[in-house]
Amino acid sequence: MKLLTSLLCLFYSFGLFAAEPPLELQGTDGKMHTPLAAGDKKAIVLFFVSPFCSTTRPFMPEINAIAADYSDRAASYLVHSDSEITVEVALQHADMAAVKTTVLVDKDQRLARQVQATVTPEAVILSPAGTVLYKGRINDLYLGPTKRQRAASTKELRDALDAVLAGTEVTTPHPEAQGCKIGGLK
Repeated sequence: MKLLTSLLCLFYSFGLFAAEPPLELQGTDGKMHTPLAAGDKKAIVLFFVSPFCSTTRPFMPEINAIAADYSDRAASYLVHSDSEITVEVALQHADMAAVKTTVLVDKDQRLARQVQATVTPEAVILSPAGTVLYKGRINDLYLGPTKRQRAASTKELRDALDAVLAGTEVTTPHPEAQGCKIGGLK
């Protein structure tokens, strides 16, 4: 047993066991991206959206504003995880919504499953180490699947992002997102 333990330690120390490669997704820019790598940023924000969900459209201005307002401190990605999505449809949606951040296609839903995203629109904030710090709604514009207010009265995602960037605890880490189920999610 000592010999086996010693060999395993030796293999790990020389990198003979390969670690799982980081998740890469195709962007509408034609490049591959690693959405779980924060780089020099303090957080990662994933916006799960769908052009097939009418609830997504009203949130796009706020998604664009958040991506722009926090771009110096947080990496952000617009993620299409519907099993029927194509790069062309995601690109068309990004053009129509004037998206200001990187748009990713997660057709195999690997990222959605990894962070347990189930609804569009839904936001997820991750630490640079990949820990989910927030998962839920962007704000309370929708109080139910079809119950829309005239204007949002809360800003849960911005509040959570401010807390994460300040190094404090997120007070409401899981407010329920309202919208459409991610199509084809298993």
